[in-house]
Amino acid sequence: MSSRRLFLLDAARLAAAVTASGFVRAAPSNATGYPFSLGVASGSPLPDSVILWTRILPDPLDASSAPRLAVPLRWEVAQDEAFRRIVAKGSAVATPELAHSVRVNVGGLQPGRWYFYRFLFGDAVSPVGRTRTAPGAGSMPDMLKLAVASCQHWEFGSYAAHRYIAEAAPDLVAFLGDYIYEWGAFRRQHPQPGERIVRQNESFDLTSYRQRYAQYKTDQDLQAAHLAAPWIVTWDDHEVANDYGGDHDERLSIDFSARRAAAYQAFYEHMPLRLPPPRSFAKVRMFQRVDWGRLARFHVLDDRQYRAYQACPRKDRGGSNSVGPRACPALLDPSRSMLGLEQEAWLEDGLKSSKARWNILAQQTLMAQSTQVPIVGADGGRFWTDGWDGYPAARRRLFDALVSSRASNPLVLGGDVHTFYATELRADFSRPASRDNPLIATEFVGTSVTSSSRPQERTLQYLAMNPHIKYGRSDRRGYMLMELTPKETRTRFMGLDDVKDPQTAQRELAAFRVADGKAGVEITTG
Repeated sequence: MSSRRLFLLDAARLAAAVTASGFVRAAPSNATGYPFSLGVASGSPLPDSVILWTRILPDPLDASSAPRLAVPLRWEVAQDEAFRRIVAKGSAVATPELAHSVRVNVGGLQPGRWYFYRFLFGDAVSPVGRTRTAPGAGSMPDMLKLAVASCQHWEFGSYAAHRYIAEAAPDLVAFLGDYIYEWGAFRRQHPQPGERIVRQNESFDLTSYRQRYAQYKTDQDLQAAHLAAPWIVTWDDHEVANDYGGDHDERLSIDFSARRAAAYQAFYEHMPLRLPPPRSFAKVRMFQRVDWGRLARFHVLDDRQYRAYQACPRKDRGGSNSVGPRACPALLDPSRSMLGLEQEAWLEDGLKSSKARWNILAQQTLMAQSTQVPIVGADGGRFWTDGWDGYPAARRRLFDALVSSRASNPLVLGGDVHTFYATELRADFSRPASRDNPLIATEFVGTSVTSSSRPQERTLQYLAMNPHIKYGRSDRRGYMLMELTPKETRTRFMGLDDVKDPQTAQRELAAFRVADGKAGVEITTG
């Protein structure tokens, strides 16, 4: 049988199976047999285009349920949810080489407008997503409503935070890493309260990373957050392996390059990225810019792929350590980079050329210095080496670029540390603000969607030792909700009462204001 006939037969069989199962409209998107079981998503908005995403997979945890060859599907974009005013439509091909994922770059759209979109396969219709284009390059929007999230280990709770993100109806969602974690049971229910969590089924190859994304994307609250608005995304370590840096993981595996390439491919296959298919997934350029008119420019960073290896790793394994510069002089080596020299230069160029009112560094982790013991005299403190504290020279170069570029109102956003932080960034954290040690930027770090953290008592000790950290809260899971206007940015830390309870309430833990032209943390509530 020819490849062409086999292609048509596979497509016909899958379409017939969908019709027979009764899923002929937008069925529950995690229902077995429904081809859009992982939902749909959009992202990387430009003034005239947006990326649409889906993946054909009838059984979310069984890759063999997908067709053997490429299959065609259709897509539509409309001004209304009923699709009476369709403004763009077309077809795409889902190929097995990319796990039957589809990424469509829809062009010819109007700037600063909301649209609705869907995919169609046979008689099956995907869930309807809501997306929007970025404002025009010369425009100054009245407001940008932004949700920020990170770190959503399946094993440690429900995704109620995503339900609340969807209800908040943001213009844009920024996800700052650890979309998946590389281990856990492959199941479609989050563990029940009190259930013992066992580290198992660690992902090492493309098949298991694909299965991990499929598992996570079955969650209806996560799907709802993707349906609500376009996303911009970057990755952190757990999309590959804990505490990896460059081409090393903490296991010091000799075959890590193959594992990293598999993880990068799976990430590419499951995100609404504005990236062409790489010739090789050994390297994937993730850093990118997203402009929101003249209101905001997002500098989306990758602090994993290009970094120098962690300084003074633990002797029993690679990865992070907790050390100070006296015991580990390598910490202060000026040649060590967190972003890599190419990305550092790219960021500096983007800051210099920016005409945006707010310059937002969307990156992975806490940027402010955070000593874990009091700094006494020349002792130098003790620092976690997997974060920016492990790369102080690189952090200083970034601060120098912020100052020399004169980029307006720099804001740093982060995740990774499973703690809400509001901090003030300056070149010398050991001295208060002064003319020769000015405030450079304001930083907001979000807690995790689910992943666990340290007791709040320990976080309060960190605050006492690090006075530039103005707020810290580690005993709640949740997300950040921000409103940017030409005059100010307001940030709210939204915390869940009980992450184990899918119906948990949320509450505002603290709120902050940053005025145009004035860096620093102004606490308005909390």
